[in-house]
Amino acid sequence: MTASAKVYVAGHTGLVGSAIVRRLQDAGYEDIVTRRSSELDLTRQADVEAFFAQSFAKQDKPGFVIDAAAKVGGILANNTYRGEFIRDNLLIQTNLIDAARRAGVERLLFLGSSCIYPRECPQPMREDHLLTGPLEPTNEPYAIAKIAGIKMCEAFNAQYGTRYLSVMPTNLYGPGDNFDLETSHVLPAFIHKFHRAKVQGDDEVVMWGTGSPRREFLYVDDLADACVYLLEETDEVELTNIGVGEDISIRELAELVADVVGFEGEIVNDASKPDGTPRKLLDVSKLNGLGWEAKVGLREGVERTYRWFVENWIP
Repeated sequence: MTASAKVYVAGHTGLVGSAIVRRLQDAGYEDIVTRRSSELDLTRQADVEAFFAQSFAKQDKPGFVIDAAAKVGGILANNTYRGEFIRDNLLIQTNLIDAARRAGVERLLFLGSSCIYPRECPQPMREDHLLTGPLEPTNEPYAIAKIAGIKMCEAFNAQYGTRYLSVMPTNLYGPGDNFDLETSHVLPAFIHKFHRAKVQGDDEVVMWGTGSPRREFLYVDDLADACVYLLEETDEVELTNIGVGEDISIRELAELVADVVGFEGEIVNDASKPDGTPRKLLDVSKLNGLGWEAKVGLREGVERTYRWFVENWIP
């Protein structure tokens, strides 16, 4: 992929998609195609096929697709809206991948999630650990949808000669994140909770679970950089983890976020709430071997994200 190519970024208004668009713009890409959900409903097969036929069929330059569109959320959202998470994600990714193939798009990047790996997966999690054990029950529908997307890309490569790559990011955060306390992931939820507590003068903040699970966090602009790097610098088509290779306990994360935000009260555990998977750390040796490593440290990333939250987020 070079800057002269046409690139369609599905889900460009989300956390990941917006970061990828920023990265492409910085690299000089001028033909970046985007559509809002009000303009193109990715769950509608006929609409997606018509869009691809118009945008990519019979064009005189290479076309690329980056699928960053998905219905996402934290433990609460995943466990509450189980039907929506499997239905919508299966529809979105199936429509996109198949329409891209029908339109002659040879190179596509599909973004999955580290929840595809088994709940009791050996740590760090390697790409070949996929489908070696039961999934985490709270987000199983979402994980199954993402696994189907990976296998669809693999099957298309085998049958049709496409070069579709699935990448598995670790937990992401950064500018444009979802900070809604009902549907957000843990890090943006902490930023919102500790900021609100500081502003209101609260003495404590309640944290879900025991705080013992360990998680890995990747700044979203690092993910975008890795995605563009893989498309520009490699011809990789096998499942590839994207992360930093280091993790932190949820309790340590809460303390770090509280320090960045300036909350000086007590952090109280609510052990009645679920912890989720005990540990999720990706093995990124394959990605590092391809020549890419994360650049933004966790504290720096949290500081950048908190500045964005204060300046841009409206409840």
